[in-house]
Parts: sequence; C-alpha cells; structure tokens
Amino acid sequence: MPDLQRGVQRLLGRCMLRIQQYERVMKAIIAHHELAGPVDVLEAQRTERVARWSDKTLGTLVKTLFDSYVVRDGYEREVLPDDKVATDRISFGFSFRMSMPEERWSMTKAAIEDLVNMRNDLVHHLIERFDLWTEEGCVNAALHLQDCYEEIDRHYEELVGWAKSMDDANAMVASFAQTPDFHNFLFNGIAPDGSFEWQDAGIVRALRHSVNALGVGGWASLNRAQALIAETSPEQTPEKYGCRTWLQVLSESRLFDLEYRPDENGRKTAWFRLRA
Repeated sequence: MPDLQRGVQRLLGRCMLRIQQYERVMKAIIAHHELAGPVDVLEAQRTERVARWSDKTLGTLVKTLFDSYVVRDGYEREVLPDDKVATDRISFGFSFRMSMPEERWSMTKAAIEDLVNMRNDLVHHLIERFDLWTEEGCVNAALHLQDCYEEIDRHYEELVGWAKSMDDANAMVASFAQTPDFHNFLFNGIAPDGSFEWQDAGIVRALRHSVNALGVGGWASLNRAQALIAETSPEQTPEKYGCRTWLQVLSESRLFDLEYRPDENGRKTAWFRLRA
C-alpha cells in the first residue's frame, strides 16, 4: 500500500504543480493585458497591477479573464474613461483582447470553469472519492489523476498560446512606438493617416501651456504666446495641422475665446483664453 499511495501522491503533486503554472500564466496575462494613464506613472501602475493580482484565487482570475481579455465579438469599452478631458499631461492607454464568437466564447468559458471545479475537487475531495487505504482505491485514484493531468496540461498549453499571442502583439506595438508615426501621434495627436482631434493636438497643448504661463486674468497675448511656443516647442506650427495662421488654429479648434485689444500704439492685437 505505501508504494501505491506514494504513486497517488506523486500524480496529485504533478497536477498541483501544473495548476500553479497555469495560475501564474493567467496572472501575467491579466496584469499586463491592459494599462492606461499618464505616461509618467505607467510603470508604477504596471507594478501595482502585478501586486494586485498576485494573491487572487483561480476562480477570481477566470472571471476577470473573461470579463476583459477573452471577450465576445464586438466587445468595446473605453480604456481611458477621461481621455476627452483636456490636460497638459500626455496619457496613453492600450488593451490587448482575444475576441471570439458568442458560442465559442461560452464553450471556452465553460471549459475553464470546469477546470476550476476540477482543481477544487482535487484539493478538497480526492480522499472522499477514493479510498487510498485499498489497492483498488489507489489504482482508480491514479487513473483519475492521470486523466486530470492531461486535461490540466491541455488548458495550460492553450493559455500559453494566448500569452504568446499577447506578447507578439506587444512586440508589434513596441516596434511601432519607435517610428516617427507613433511620435507624431503621441506628441502631436496626428494619426498615421493625417487625421487628428483638436483637443489632442500638440499645438493646442502648447497654447494651453502659454495661457497658463502668460495669462493675465485668464487671457494671453497671441503674439507673446507665439514667441513662447517658438522657443519651447518650435515643432508646433499651424501648417502641421492644415492651417495658415495661428488665428486659424484658434478658430478651427473651437477651444479658445478670441478678442482684440489695442496695444500701446493703438493697433489691435489678438488675445485668447481657454473656452469654458
């Protein structure tokens, strides 16, 4: 009996080790598949996500996996809920997802939930199901554990494949991040096809900064703002955004109020402020 029991213990240990490997891969996917926020705190957020998921149970991990990573076709949601709020901090967000048709998603979710149940059964009920103090019980338990390991290993290999797909996508994003197109998108708000939203445009960010730096009662001289931008952000020019003049930028962006005031020589000069 001791030899048979040790065989069962070895097979059970093999199952438990594979399940722990499975959990580690799932924690890595959940911790790294999505990140969003100001660029200067992204790394700290990544560290916080790893710590947050490090002690979660397999059941909790599976629920989160199917809420945000393995999703139904057509699933969409904002990565940055406040990404339309104008600030002077550059924010960046990304989310990797695996999309499936409804039927396949339901089947995949059910199969992994069965795996969770199998894990719980092995941890809590094995010696209730099999009498390990008899030869027959040990033999049946060993056969059951061999079948369980094959099922666990199949799920593990599947999950590793998902993780590799995410790593490959991440590598593509990292490669794109080294290109001029990405730099233009991140710092100027101009997409590779040339389109942009004014609230995300680098020139608008520079104008907001000049109002904060030069403004008197919320208003800033456009001439002084142009001089400051030429000194601190010379790459920000109206031409980059399809405009001929700074006045056209103010008008087309619809993010600023404009008025004219006489200078010391009585000539009208443009002043602007952020629109409330």
